[in-house]
Amino acid sequence: MISTAIRVARVGSAAELAAAALMMLGFPCLMLAALLPSVGAFAAAAAVTYLADHYLHRRGSYLVNRLSKVRAGLSIRFLIRQLLLVLLLARLDLSDSMVFYAAIACFLAFYGFQAPHSALITLIRLRRKMPVATRNVDLASRIRIPDAPPRALLNRAAEKMLHLDLVAVAGVLLAGATDSNVYGFVGIGVTLVLAFVYVVALVPYIRGKKTPPNADTVLAAVDEWLREYRPETVLYFSGSKDSAYQVNMWLETMEQLDTRPLIILRERAILERMAPTTVPVICVPGGVHLMNMDLSTVRVALYAANVGKNIHMLRVPTMKHVFIGHGDSDKLASVNPFSKAYDEVWTAGRAGRDRYAIADVGVRDDDIAEVGRPQLAPIQTWRGLPEGRVPTILYAPTWEGWDDNPGNTSILLAGANIVRALLKAEQPVRVLYKPHPFTGTRSPQAKSAHEKIVALVEKAAAERTADPRFTVDAAAQSAAKAELARIAARIEKLTGVTESGDEAEATRDGMVDTAAHAEVARLRTEWNDAYWRSFGSWEHRVITGAEPRLYDCFNVSDAMVSDISSVVSDFIASGKPYAVTDSAELGVEEFKRQNTAVRAAVILSNSASELGELLAEVTDPSSDALAADRRELKEYLLGPDEPASIDQFNAAVRDLAKKSRARNLGQETGASAAAVELANGVPGQRKASADETGGAAVKG
Repeated sequence: MISTAIRVARVGSAAELAAAALMMLGFPCLMLAALLPSVGAFAAAAAVTYLADHYLHRRGSYLVNRLSKVRAGLSIRFLIRQLLLVLLLARLDLSDSMVFYAAIACFLAFYGFQAPHSALITLIRLRRKMPVATRNVDLASRIRIPDAPPRALLNRAAEKMLHLDLVAVAGVLLAGATDSNVYGFVGIGVTLVLAFVYVVALVPYIRGKKTPPNADTVLAAVDEWLREYRPETVLYFSGSKDSAYQVNMWLETMEQLDTRPLIILRERAILERMAPTTVPVICVPGGVHLMNMDLSTVRVALYAANVGKNIHMLRVPTMKHVFIGHGDSDKLASVNPFSKAYDEVWTAGRAGRDRYAIADVGVRDDDIAEVGRPQLAPIQTWRGLPEGRVPTILYAPTWEGWDDNPGNTSILLAGANIVRALLKAEQPVRVLYKPHPFTGTRSPQAKSAHEKIVALVEKAAAERTADPRFTVDAAAQSAAKAELARIAARIEKLTGVTESGDEAEATRDGMVDTAAHAEVARLRTEWNDAYWRSFGSWEHRVITGAEPRLYDCFNVSDAMVSDISSVVSDFIASGKPYAVTDSAELGVEEFKRQNTAVRAAVILSNSASELGELLAEVTDPSSDALAADRRELKEYLLGPDEPASIDQFNAAVRDLAKKSRARNLGQETGASAAAVELANGVPGQRKASADETGGAAVKG
């Protein structure tokens, strides 16, 4: 019941649900207390509403943020409380008292301070935004970027300003309870002084040396840095905030390039969600700024997504453009006709090349290179089910896509059936549910199905905890949880400087410490190990968010159920059994004909009745008839194990850079020849025509 209420109210925990309920009930209680009238009851109800409101804001509750959409926003809630206080004074027969008029004047003046306060906060934030935000780019030695205003001034500024009325409210209530106006006047005076001081404290940060330099100065500094660094290979990315994983998956590959790498982003939201990296990063929201940027040394541009803003980089002829994507699958997105806009398309293995040939979307076979999947290096090869351990089955469905094609995701028609079948399997298994980050972002039905699956897994997890067949080593789990906390604290300390909420300051201080970066990588590995030890190896789990990563889930799983997506192709690198759902009900043969990655899979119908075959492959190696097919399919989809994928990738970058340099040299040579011809007055072809004409006339 509570979990259902939490989901309906869009809050994150039972504590948030309780705070929201108290806040909602507090205001009717305030009105009742004012009408009675009762100063004590009013004070108690006011305290509840203040505390609940503050708690929900500190927690970043979705519910409290949505209240403004129904005319119950933060300012309105404070105004209602103040109006009810005035009503209380009137009901206490204090309407002729000076404190009554002083309270009204105070609240009017207090709201008068809100306009300049809000304007100053907005102006400071606008002036602190950089035309180009960077990481690992040394701008501090070129331009002066001042410190950000104290977080105490800007962080949750509206909430802090409004809470200054607390002193006045307390003073007026004391005046009403004691018949002494002194308390009221003191409280009112303190509130107004604090509001005035808050506004005045913001003024210095909108002018002079406390503001960052203008756009022209910043852009000139970036161009100066580019001329010194001379980037050769660029990873270009644009997308919504939820698509940050698409660029994050390429960070380690960019760090291992033999050429000088650079990452160019187009949205600030992506920069904020990008994982730490040692590669220089430039975020250029403005198309004009990007087109005026000096990228003359770049020879290869890599694109991880097909988006409209790619055209701002594709227009540059001095570099070769490559679509590398963010996964290799049989989805239609993997053979997007837009791909022919690039000079080359890089696929993991032969399957990608064949996929374009079959789709016939205009991508020539000569323009396709097989480079493997460098990201798959962390995936461990399966050695069979460990003795005495409950099999772990990962359910990792993809999202609903941009249309309502039933073949997009198994969540809608099969998701609950899959999870139920796994939870009720004759031989107990552990279920890990890791949905796609986009799940439910477009389709309410998909969101509802996801929430139903979460409820099923959480209920089964609670039941299994109470099952005497499953025991835990409490001491080991406690130690693992303590280790998790220690590692998380260390990681936060090492990465905190790059997570500043101020864009200008983050740009100035965004130079990564390579030693700290290496330590964070090691700590994340330790964190992952401690995470899986912090609960039972039989415990069902819903896994969302960036950590643990999908590949970490691969490594602790013995089999996977998924949909047509790059997740399946990546999982094949492990050699483990897997199942794919034919949600569109094409039939086994047609489904395999259309989707290369399922040719070594157990094919599930929407009823999920075939899951027994998958579980048999996991628990009994002798019944694993698809093992040889999986090995063959792995090479077809992902390329050979040797040479290593990163070596293949680097070789492809070098080869394309040579083509880029050859093209640019040819253009320079051709331009020089054209200049000579123009200097002679007549282009060569016209001169030849004139000579021929003249000769004919003489003969005549």
